[in-house]
Amino acid sequence: MGMVVVISLPFIFFSILLGLGCYFLGRARGRQDIRTNPQVFGVPIPPPGSAPSASPPPPQHFKLDNSEKV
Repeated sequence: MGMVVVISLPFIFFSILLGLGCYFLGRARGRQDIRTNPQVFGVPIPPPGSAPSASPPPPQHFKLDNSEKV
């Protein structure tokens, strides 16, 4: 016994219009977010004066292996 699925033409048009509407609305909202908050990705920069001045890291000493002594 088989099953027949009937999809009406107005439903197809409605689905296409809904998809396009969501696409353009999301694109407009994304562009607005970039204008109002330009730093979306990455680590936020701390405000000036909140962090103490950073000192240079201490020098690292590497242990020599035997291949350099040959």
